[in-house]
Amino acid sequence: MSSTEPPETRTAAAPHSSRTRAVRVADGEELRSVALPGLTLTVRARPGNRPGLPPALYVHGLAGSSQNWSALMPLLADLVDGEAVDLPGFGDSPPPDDSNYSVTGHARAVIRLLDSGGRGPVHLIGNSLGGAIATRVAAVRPDLVRTLTLVSPALPELRAQRNAWPTALLALPGVSSLFSRLTRDWTPEQRVRGVMTLCYGDPGRVTDEGFRHAVEEMERRLELPYFWDAMARSSRGIVDAYTLGGQHGLWRQAERVLAPTLLVYGGRDQLVSFRMARKAAAAFRGSRLLTLPDAGHVAMMEYPETVAQAIRELIEDSGAGAESGVGGNRNTSDNSDTSENSGDSGGS
Repeated sequence: MSSTEPPETRTAAAPHSSRTRAVRVADGEELRSVALPGLTLTVRARPGNRPGLPPALYVHGLAGSSQNWSALMPLLADLVDGEAVDLPGFGDSPPPDDSNYSVTGHARAVIRLLDSGGRGPVHLIGNSLGGAIATRVAAVRPDLVRTLTLVSPALPELRAQRNAWPTALLALPGVSSLFSRLTRDWTPEQRVRGVMTLCYGDPGRVTDEGFRHAVEEMERRLELPYFWDAMARSSRGIVDAYTLGGQHGLWRQAERVLAPTLLVYGGRDQLVSFRMARKAAAAFRGSRLLTLPDAGHVAMMEYPETVAQAIRELIEDSGAGAESGVGGNRNTSDNSDTSENSGDSGGS
């Protein structure tokens, strides 16, 4: 298959940035900027430990960035050549020219990135909104996906978690600007604590260094003139995706995914209901399920070793760790539920 977008891509040595604050880059990571028709994406690379490893692409969730994967990527560097993308309007990627923040728009950006670099098929890994995006990419472009890993994917729920309601409210016209005014006196520290309370099963797992880095990133984001617009439009995109039916519905597209799939759900997730784990396991054919009772919405940050081991087993068991084309036809796993009461690592 081919995408509808021409692969007119240039890669720069440094990311696009007009800000006064630099984006944090962990040891062993590299940043680059990729210019595509209508948008520019910042990509955070964690090269594999040796040449010739298959590629992986990590896709963050709403209000997140490629930094959300910094704890997980080094744990898989002996298995894959990893890259994490900043979606348009998030992290260090500027807004798209067409202001399209729909799930389809974000999926199109991911497809453009993969087509332009010729990195597909990849091991595609997504969290929350990134999970919905990855599902759509895997369904419409199976040639680009070897294996699929979804951490608390934002798939439609009939009864959404109460703590997820603000996301829907943020999608309403005028609400984002109102919320911005109402919270203008909140300090970055207060904002970060609120986000961590919402996203982590146990915020106490976050180290002092991790908290400091999160505050610095929050300070940087609040300086961006498009921060609230990107949040509001992406929230609207999630709500719109939940209302789509037919072949464009996310659950219908989940049924079309051919790649071997790993689903990761946290028992303390306040944004994506833990009860959706079984439905997802039934929708994605031949999938495997990892449940983490003590994890919240970002298990790859709370329990990176446990999640990394599950991804490793997915790749190795599917035979997709080598140059083998689309991994979907190699899925030999069954629906298995592996519960972990605790992980070996702290939060990022």
